[in-house]
Amino acid sequence: MAFHVRDPETDRIVRQLAATKGTSITEAIRAACDEALKNAAKTMTKEERHARMRAIREELARLPQDDSVVIDKAFFDALYED
Repeated sequence: MAFHVRDPETDRIVRQLAATKGTSITEAIRAACDEALKNAAKTMTKEERHARMRAIREELARLPQDDSVVIDKAFFDALYED
């Protein structure tokens, strides 16, 4: 998987963060995103988390269900032509 950063300022900041931490660009991005997710979770109230979970459950419930589809190794092999 790859990300392509088209914004020169974002590229500069990520490279500066990696250099400051003495890590790779990938590790700097992962650590920064991990920290941002932890901070985001802290700012959500219990009610907001429950509302978000409820919205996800409702979205999943709207997806069609086909019990004839078996999700197994053969299914994934077929996706990737293995």
